[in-house]
Amino acid sequence: MKKNMGTVDKVIRILVAVVVVTLYFTNIISGTLAIILLALSAIFIVTSFLSFCPLYLPFAISTRKKE
Repeated sequence: MKKNMGTVDKVIRILVAVVVVTLYFTNIISGTLAIILLALSAIFIVTSFLSFCPLYLPFAISTRKKE
């Protein structure tokens, strides 16, 4: 896996995941929507730590700075 995520992309994904988890634990979101958003948040966290997004691959997108 070649890294294709930049720092800003990773930080935004982590912040979105934290917001969703906070909304869930404060009972602002619940039910099916909460389950879907929590799953998406988990994916955001994993892809952020791996610095790789599989959805960027087919479109040749990279938010990582060129070295």
